[in-house]
Amino acid sequence: MTPWEIEGAEFMCCNCSYGCPCQFNAPPTNGTCEAMGAISIASGYHGHVRLDGLNLALVLSWPGPIHEGKGKCQPIVDERADAAQRSALLRIMTGQDSEPFATMFSIFASTMTQVFDPISTRIDFDADVDARRGRIHVAGVFDLTGEPLRNPVTGEAHRVRIDLPHGFEFEIAEIGSGTGRAQGNIALTLDGTHAQFARLHMNHQGLIRHRATA
Repeated sequence: MTPWEIEGAEFMCCNCSYGCPCQFNAPPTNGTCEAMGAISIASGYHGHVRLDGLNLALVLSWPGPIHEGKGKCQPIVDERADAAQRSALLRIMTGQDSEPFATMFSIFASTMTQVFDPISTRIDFDADVDARRGRIHVAGVFDLTGEPLRNPVTGEAHRVRIDLPHGFEFEIAEIGSGTGRAQGNIALTLDGTHAQFARLHMNHQGLIRHRATA
């Protein structure tokens, strides 16, 4: 196993209602799990390979709750990555270089029955975690936008965070509303469903935590 570490930002959207019951160990809103999103790596490495400034993206689908398996995954890597960086990103995002069940990549990989051939393409990522706003364009695969939740009476932005002291994906995520469409091997349409914005810092052993757990 090759040691790695990445630090950056995540913007993901799934087909659940705001808050996503999966974060609370409850069944998904509609019985199935579908998601798309990306991670922008501000700084990172995989062994001796630097990953600074690169992006990765995923489209995911499960016919039921994630832990019941039978999932499908479309991995997508930044077209700017050279051969070594591309290999490194794929090994990270498919869980091959994580300690067993230590990272979200390893956990999700354990639930997959089909992983499609990776796509190398342009990934535009623009997200403001605190403002709960974002835009992802993955050329030929998906487009996703995110915005703050809105008070149904006043229309003002409504701020909600999910705090997971022992989570495997993030410590705190800002919650918003996401809309997007994916095509190709996993076709999805999400319209005003759960979106999460988070700062990520993790390595092959799991999250690197920046505050004391409760």
